[in-house]
Amino acid sequence: MPVNGSRRTLLGTAALALALSFLVLTEPAYAAKPVGSDKGANTEQQGGGDKTGIYAAARIQYSGAVAKGGRTGNVTSSDVNWTPPPCWYAPYLGAKDFKKKMSEDIERKKNTPGMGGTAGAAIGEMERHYEDEYGWTDTPGYKDYNVENDGKGMFWAGVENPNEPDYLKRNSCTDLPFWVENGDAPPPQYEEAISPEILAALAYQHMELPDTEVTLAPEANTKVNLPTWAWLDKAVFDEVQATAALNVPGFNIQATTTAKPVSLKLEPGTEDAVTYPASGECTINADDSIGEPYAKGKSDQDPPCGVKYLRSSGDGTFKLQATITWEISWTGTGGAGGDLPNGTFGNDQDVTVQEIQSVNR
Repeated sequence: MPVNGSRRTLLGTAALALALSFLVLTEPAYAAKPVGSDKGANTEQQGGGDKTGIYAAARIQYSGAVAKGGRTGNVTSSDVNWTPPPCWYAPYLGAKDFKKKMSEDIERKKNTPGMGGTAGAAIGEMERHYEDEYGWTDTPGYKDYNVENDGKGMFWAGVENPNEPDYLKRNSCTDLPFWVENGDAPPPQYEEAISPEILAALAYQHMELPDTEVTLAPEANTKVNLPTWAWLDKAVFDEVQATAALNVPGFNIQATTTAKPVSLKLEPGTEDAVTYPASGECTINADDSIGEPYAKGKSDQDPPCGVKYLRSSGDGTFKLQATITWEISWTGTGGAGGDLPNGTFGNDQDVTVQEIQSVNR
């Protein structure tokens, strides 16, 4: 039964709010085991038995240099305007499983006290959308939840990125679940549909970079006005990779994000100091090292990478901040790839600076 545009808009807004209250997934739901995995076979569809391997919730798997326990990594984007995706659309359930869940949830909503008026009508409109091929706005509907095509595709639903602090952004993937055939790309209007580029951004967000502890000479204890040499050997200064993958029946994509170190920035921890070079930015050498080790006979030379303190640290220490800039790129399924914003990560090192003692005779 068609409705006019204003009513459709009103009911659409209400229905989306109601639908999302039980259909938008949070990222921890990605940890759900495949249906049938308790039986020793993750290719068994719940209630179907047609061996299509329908998942209760598609799980993004991370590998390589990534933070453990679902935490985000320690890399910080140098572009303050760039952020990982706050939400995306991903494969959710096969037709039979989707029908079972939707039917149960819609029935529960219908029986909720006070669920009448516009809200009740919205639930009815959404129910017809999946039962009677009644289109919702410009989205085609589905007859009997598309169960005649069970095993040939999956319904996709919005997924929140739990690491996005902005609630509104995290809940901005508000389209109703939609059907995608196995092997097909999602319709182009779903710009937030999971893709290699989105996976690359998520791998970036979860990437764990190594600690940055530069070698110093003199080591951790220097003198006022004495240049302190700083360097990083190639062996401890290498590229890092993290991979994010989504593998469900009929849809398998992945992306690998690679971070390559390009420079080291030194911040002495006090304004009473000078850096070498003056910018404090030590670039990478041809052999992939940074700076130059101190050697005897160089005490009267300025280091190519280092710092000179102009006053004592007294009874305390100065916090020397050593931050590496990483050039980040990605490659993914189908030959996709590109660049991501540079990332940074650094550490503090305690440096004691003493006055040079002199004796007058």
